[in-house]
Amino acid sequence: MTIENRRPPRRRIVLGALCLALGALGCASAKPAPQPAGPTAFPGPYRVGPPDQLLVSILPEPQIDRTVVVRPDGKISIDLVGDVEAAGRTPEEIAHDIQGRISKYKRDAAVTVSVATAASVAITVLGEVRAPSVFPLARETRIVEALGQVGGPSLFAATSSIRVVRPAEPTPAVFHVDLDDITEGDLTTNIQLHGGDIVYIEPTVFAKIGYAIQQVLFPFQALIGGGSGVAAAVMTGGVAGSGLGSH
Repeated sequence: MTIENRRPPRRRIVLGALCLALGALGCASAKPAPQPAGPTAFPGPYRVGPPDQLLVSILPEPQIDRTVVVRPDGKISIDLVGDVEAAGRTPEEIAHDIQGRISKYKRDAAVTVSVATAASVAITVLGEVRAPSVFPLARETRIVEALGQVGGPSLFAATSSIRVVRPAEPTPAVFHVDLDDITEGDLTTNIQLHGGDIVYIEPTVFAKIGYAIQQVLFPFQALIGGGSGVAAAVMTGGVAGSGLGSH
């Protein structure tokens, strides 16, 4: 076999170079791996707070069953016991306190406390959504479900730039969520929300520019839109300040 026959055909060389170029282009345009999702469970045992609704059951007979709401001062009222501190405690801790205090009235008392409505654990959804809102976290809720409760993103939402701010000590934790990836099947950033979380959706770049122009061209539009009473108060104050109102 001659040397000429050992040379690879020119077509094979061209195809090989094209494959290498396409591979390099694909690597350059590949999206970075999404940030790992946050914790999937609530941190630690649930602690009661106002205005949670509790179910209190006290045995033996005559059985006492009460549905109570934690007052703004953090307490609940129970028969034979009076006021019991509830805020900041777990249901088990509340039950132990009631059981110790009611044992002088009921021999072999057994107390159970359960949470009927966890109204004190709430999340806030702000930014480019159709109905910004604060609502209680009554069950396991992930980011997509929370957005569904506020009507979903608005037309001007940057759905790939969603932030979840989670209060923590000494500094809050921030998680980045990409709704575009989630709707395409990548659920990595569809994190479970915790009580106190703040979900914020940024506006798109064009929306930010539009808002900036609006503020320059129509600086009083928001004030006027807030109601004629506010506008009238501002106008009255301006006239009085100028001294025209005294004539």
